[in-house]
Amino acid sequence: MAHTPDEALPEVVRIARDLIRFDTTNYGEGRSNGEREAAEYVGAFLVSLGLEPEYYEPIPGRTNVMARVAGRTPGAPALILHGHLDVVPAVAEDWSVDPFAGVIADGMLWGRGAVDMKDMDAMILASVAEILRAGERPARDLVLVFFADEENGGVEGSQLVVRDRPEWFAGATEAISEVGGYSIAVGDGRAYLLQVGEKALVWMRLRARGIAGHGSRFHPDNAVTRLSEAVAALGRAVWPVELTETTRQTVDGLAEICGADPGDPDAVAEATGPAAGFLRSTFRTTTNPTGLTAGYKHNVIPDTAVAAIDVRTLPGQEDRVLAEIQRIVGDDIAVEISHRDIGLEVPFAGELVTAMVEALERHDPGVPVVPYLMGGGTDNKALAELGIVGYGFAPLRLPADLDFTGMFHGVDERVPVDALVFGQQVLTDLLRSY
Repeated sequence: MAHTPDEALPEVVRIARDLIRFDTTNYGEGRSNGEREAAEYVGAFLVSLGLEPEYYEPIPGRTNVMARVAGRTPGAPALILHGHLDVVPAVAEDWSVDPFAGVIADGMLWGRGAVDMKDMDAMILASVAEILRAGERPARDLVLVFFADEENGGVEGSQLVVRDRPEWFAGATEAISEVGGYSIAVGDGRAYLLQVGEKALVWMRLRARGIAGHGSRFHPDNAVTRLSEAVAALGRAVWPVELTETTRQTVDGLAEICGADPGDPDAVAEATGPAAGFLRSTFRTTTNPTGLTAGYKHNVIPDTAVAAIDVRTLPGQEDRVLAEIQRIVGDDIAVEISHRDIGLEVPFAGELVTAMVEALERHDPGVPVVPYLMGGGTDNKALAELGIVGYGFAPLRLPADLDFTGMFHGVDERVPVDALVFGQQVLTDLLRSY
């Protein structure tokens, strides 16, 4: 790998690298390395810009930080720019580099969080810094917030901030965060995806019970066998394509670019190359097994076996999907909900959407911007409880052959250095103009 010296790095890249070097691993269910040190780094940077950050740490180590930036348009609603500082675990042995070293090589920044979402955290900080250091102000008041615990649904982060510190968001009506504004290949061309919705999340456990016994016995009442059958049935379930208003616009927009048949959404998705799997998940419910727990000794049949299932439904379909899951796994399997949140879908219209589209057009002319519904979720869901409308807009111009969407929670997560610079330029432009 060819490495880039520090002095040649743009500030947005240095900030993203520094944030990656804080191991803010979130294992879920309250187990986390914590975000305090990363939040203090962010706070110190904000202080260096003349801002006055506030911290909220409702649980030791789970630190949230906020600062307000005065805009130049009196009476205009404030705009929230938010990110999260935690990351999912990374198994170092599976990576080509140390996932927390912040390696910059071959034109890429490598590390856990490079894509999700310390890249956007850095773009927010560098954009605000550029404006303030130039002696300017953004077009409107900005609320900068960096949350803890997003990778566990915000239970110990944004949900508590919204509950306990709603005054942080006073006067704000809209928010911008991650997983949108990036480019994908579409046939021989490309497009930018602007996130205007998120699927609902349901984390559940399937629990099977049987009779404990010796591992050598003839034993048909085996909890592990029963659970395995249920997990296989659910994991292989084929959920139908059901387009929402947003995903219909996604399919139609992409089909127009590549000439595919809009009547076959999966075929349209295939025209996007590496992004196909990511897009196909936005057209349907997904039910993915993500963990199995059973047994305590090789020659003992346990009486209980448990599986973790990550369920993502289209907005408003949660109850219908849960009923179908129970039918698939059978009545002898207990379905236990550990976390459930809402789906979101907002119009691909309005002054902010127009401003984001125009900012991309100024920096990459002639490339279409298409709305989409994200298969995952963000802290926009917590802000929605305050009536705040959220979008995904972390702009990145990416190589056509880079499997960017596959790097979310994946191995060898990395982002091109020039994409970070591009993103910061677009975001700075937006904050100056909107």
